[in-house]
Amino acid sequence: MLEYKYQNFYEIIQNNAKINPKKIAIFLDDKKISNLKLKQDIDTFARFLEFSGIKKGDRVAMIIGNSIEFIVSFFAITKIGAVAVPINNFLKKGEFEFIVNDCEAKLLICSPSFAKETKNLLETTTIQKVVWTDKYDDLDENNYSFAEMDATVDNEEESEKLPTLDELACVIYTSGTTGRPKGAMLSFRNILSNCVGAVEVYGVKQSDRFIVFLPMFHSFTLSTSVLLPLYAGASIVIVKSIFPFANVLKQVLLKRVTVFLGVPTLYNALLKAKIPWYFMFFHKVRLFISGGAPLSEASLDEFNKKFKKSTLIEGYGLSECSPVVAANRLEKQKPLSVGPAFPGYVVKIVNEEMVELSREDIGEIIVKGDNVMKGYLNHPDATDEAIVNGWLKTGDLGKIDDEGYIYIVDRKKDLIISKGINIYPREIEEWLAKFEGVESAAVVGIKNEENDEDVVAFIEPKEDVVLRELEIKKYLKAHLANFKLPKSIYIVEELPKNATGKVLKRVLKEQIAKGDFSR
Repeated sequence: MLEYKYQNFYEIIQNNAKINPKKIAIFLDDKKISNLKLKQDIDTFARFLEFSGIKKGDRVAMIIGNSIEFIVSFFAITKIGAVAVPINNFLKKGEFEFIVNDCEAKLLICSPSFAKETKNLLETTTIQKVVWTDKYDDLDENNYSFAEMDATVDNEEESEKLPTLDELACVIYTSGTTGRPKGAMLSFRNILSNCVGAVEVYGVKQSDRFIVFLPMFHSFTLSTSVLLPLYAGASIVIVKSIFPFANVLKQVLLKRVTVFLGVPTLYNALLKAKIPWYFMFFHKVRLFISGGAPLSEASLDEFNKKFKKSTLIEGYGLSECSPVVAANRLEKQKPLSVGPAFPGYVVKIVNEEMVELSREDIGEIIVKGDNVMKGYLNHPDATDEAIVNGWLKTGDLGKIDDEGYIYIVDRKKDLIISKGINIYPREIEEWLAKFEGVESAAVVGIKNEENDEDVVAFIEPKEDVVLRELEIKKYLKAHLANFKLPKSIYIVEELPKNATGKVLKRVLKEQIAKGDFSR
C-alpha cells in the first residue's frame, strides 16, 4: 500500500514554497523561477480561470510548447479542480478539433506558434475562450494574453477547497496508432503513485536537476520530467526545443543537470554524435532514463561504454498507467529488460483467458496498481475491454524472469502468425539493429493471397550508407530460423515515427496496401 503525503499537485507547490521559497524551481535560458514565485504565478492564473467561469470538473485544453507557462497552466487548472487536457502540439487542425470536442473543453491555453492550426477552434469546437501564452495581435473579449493576468486578477482569495487524491486531474490522449485517439482519465493518485515509486527507484534528491526537452504534453515527460522533480523538491531545466541538439548539451553543462530523460532515437543520435571531450569530462549527469520505445542491446552496450560516469536505465509504461509501470534499478540493470514493476504495482503475464502463465512463458502483460487509469473518457465499452477486475490489459506481449524483471517481446497487435507459427517482430528488429549501417528497422506482417502473413522488413540506413538487400538476407539467415526470415526487405529514407520516436507500423502497412513499395 503506497503512502501519499499530498492529495493533489498544488500541495507540492505549496510545500516547496513554504519549506524552500528561494530555491530555483525552474531554469529557462536566463530566467530563474523560485518556488515562491512559481506558487504566486499559479495562484494568479488559477484565480483568472475562476473569473473566466472555469469550475470544478471543467476541461481546459492545453496546446503549449515547452515553457514556464505550460507548468503554471497545468498546476493552476488542477488546483481549482478543473481537468487539464495537454494535447500533442504536432497535430493538425482537424485532429485538434476532434480532441477538443471529445473532451468538451471550455477554454484553450495556446502558444501563438500554433495559431495557424488552432485559430478557428472558437467557431468549430466547445471552446469559449483562448488564452495565448505569448505575444498575440488579435486580442478581444474571447482572446486573452497570459502576460496580462497580473493586472486583472486579485490572487489573495484562495479556492474554497483543493481536490483530493481520487479526483480526475488530467486527460491524456493516446497516440491513436490504431484509430481515433482516446482520452485516458488519470487521477491525482494515478500520477502521484508514479512520483512515489520514482523517488524510491531513482533516488531523486532536492539537489537533482532534470532537463526537459521532450514535449511536455507527453505522459512520460509530464510525469517523470515535470511532476517528479517538483514532487521531490528538485529543479527543472527547460529547453524549448531539441534542435539544435548542441544547445541541449550546452544547457546540461551550464545548468549542471543530473537527470536526463530521452527516447531511443535520441540516445542513438548521442552515440553517433562527436561529443566534445570537455562535455564528457565536466557533465554532472548521474542518470539517463529511456522510455517511449525499446532500446536495442547494441545501443545499450555502446552507451554504457561511452558514458562511464552515468547509469542508463530503461523503463516501460503507457499513458493508461500514468505512464510508468516498470524500470531497471540503479543497482542492477538487465539488457533488453525494462526492469521489475514500480513499488506498489503488480505485473502478470497471462494467456487469452487471463490465466497467469509460468515464468519465462510469453503472454500478455497485465498491470494492477494505483497507476491504472480511471478509464477512457466517453468510451465505457473500451474501458471495460481494457480493465478487467482492476487489471489493465496492456496489449503488450512479454515474459518475466525469476527475479521479476520484465521483458517486452512485442505488441500483441504486431504479432505475426505465419503458417500457424508465432513470429515476434522485435526479435528480427534486434538482429537488424546489429547490422552495420542500420539506423533503425521495423518488421510487420502483411496478409498474402492465402490469407496468411508474410514477414516484411523496413530499414532506415545510417547517413551516407548504402545497404544491399542480399547482404542483409544472408546475414539474417545466419542468425534466424527460416520461417522468421523476411520475404521482402525495403530500404527507406526515413521510417515514420511519432513524437517519442516510436515507429508507426500502421503507416507502413498502409503504404504497402497502397502499393508504395511495389517492386
